[in-house]
Amino acid sequence: MVYFIIWCTFFMSLSAGILLICFQKPATDGVGVCFIAFAIGNGLYACWVSQRVGFCFKVLLKALEPVDKFPDLNRPAYWMLGAGFLWMSLWILAVIGALNFYYPPLVIIALVLSLAWTTEVMRNVVNLTVSRVITLYYLRGMQSNTQFCFQRALSRNLGSACLGSLFVPAIEALRIVARGLNLLEGEDEFMFSCAHCCLNVMQSIFRYGNGWAYVQIAAYGKGFVRASQDTWALFEREEMVPIVDSDMTSAICFLTGVCSGSICVIVVAAWTATVHQPFTATISLLAFFIGYLMTRIAMALPHACVSCYYVCYAENPENRLFDKTIKERLEMIKTGRDAVMPTPRVPRRFTR
Repeated sequence: MVYFIIWCTFFMSLSAGILLICFQKPATDGVGVCFIAFAIGNGLYACWVSQRVGFCFKVLLKALEPVDKFPDLNRPAYWMLGAGFLWMSLWILAVIGALNFYYPPLVIIALVLSLAWTTEVMRNVVNLTVSRVITLYYLRGMQSNTQFCFQRALSRNLGSACLGSLFVPAIEALRIVARGLNLLEGEDEFMFSCAHCCLNVMQSIFRYGNGWAYVQIAAYGKGFVRASQDTWALFEREEMVPIVDSDMTSAICFLTGVCSGSICVIVVAAWTATVHQPFTATISLLAFFIGYLMTRIAMALPHACVSCYYVCYAENPENRLFDKTIKERLEMIKTGRDAVMPTPRVPRRFTR
């Protein structure tokens, strides 16, 4: 399943890029090249993480086991998808109206950012709901009421969801960029020293704001920063940082959204090129953006389940509901029998 998502994203994004280039318009050519470049990067990523796919699949299957005990656990995702659809319908009308403003590009950029933040809040509301239900099941053996947890996420935990939706994507994106800079090899020690400094700064910031915090926010009602600190401290105590640091769940959810968006581009671009050809590139981008965001909301449930599996294990490794999957993985890493393939670190010559 993991391989299917990765390679399906590769083929769909590549197909969308080739289709847009076939229209032979400057705008569609530019967008098509971006899709093809992403497809190439996606293919390289698939080869790089091949050793991690098996463990990711095991954790995903194990983390989704409790879902069968809560038949209505999918409802919050359905409600948020419905709300997201209605909000995006109004948002499209706002984009059309923005064309009559004095500075349409700036207004549209502001609208795009606001929609991205709003849908991220919706996704995290589902995340908090599922996290509370699954966490209380793991730690206390409780059969929580999904409706009550959903109301709690929309009231008591909404502030943390809004704050996390604003900072977590930015922190994680900057952390990836800082790590990517440390992949470069060369003789310019000043440049690599700066990259090393940026990475250390992002690692420190990551302790105070990360996506793992939603589990403790949902379970204990902690603030976003406090939950981030406590959750990362649990990972360090159980020596789980190499495992969670190389977890692929976020990447899989992201690629699923890109795959859905690419399918939307293929369908919409083919129709628009026939009916409204001058707007093919613009409408394709909007279709991709909406398809991506809607899929991200839908993927909140498996993402939350995996997060709960890791965080609850770190809090109580002896819980009878957990098997030896993580424990055996840790032992293999410590003994050098398994290659973790972590995200790139600082070159060795700067750590001596």
